[in-house]
Amino acid sequence: MGVGRTAPELMGETDVLDLLVRQHHMIAELFEETERSVGLARERAFERLVRLLAVHESAEEEIVHPYVRLKLGGGDGVVDGRLDEERQGKLLLAHLEQLGPDHPDFLRSLRAVRAMILAHAEAEEREEFPVLRARSSEAERRALAAAVKAAEATGPTHPHPGVESATMNLLLGVPLALVDRTRDVIRKLTGKRP
Repeated sequence: MGVGRTAPELMGETDVLDLLVRQHHMIAELFEETERSVGLARERAFERLVRLLAVHESAEEEIVHPYVRLKLGGGDGVVDGRLDEERQGKLLLAHLEQLGPDHPDFLRSLRAVRAMILAHAEAEEREEFPVLRARSSEAERRALAAAVKAAEATGPTHPHPGVESATMNLLLGVPLALVDRTRDVIRKLTGKRP
């Protein structure tokens, strides 16, 4: 498995739109891998999926959505719709994470989360990304990609419903990331959910 699959902040894409679309594809692939795997393989795939979704959405909320608000006249409505979807997705993902991959309702819940998350990604690609491409320069998109990667490197690794705005991410993102990353290390060392 390539580094980009486990550490999206290390991906090679230098244009923010290419980066985000590639991550959307990775998310879809990880949903499929989680569904078709069993036992420990399912647990590991699900851990990678949760991490990717958490860092991806946090970075969009901190970097991409505020930039779209600036670039798109009437962008508040578009971005607010995406933020509401992200909040709903985080709620569903947090519930799924609490269930755990061994729970009898896991696969049914996973399919519901996947449908919601992939519809959200399609809405971003349809409503936000074309505007961003049309109203930004290549240099701006490269700078945004670097900012997204930096946010992903330091962002929370688990869903935190209610932390969807740039302000909330900036205020709570680092403390939440520290808690999440500490919890991740404890889990790896003990093999148990803290």
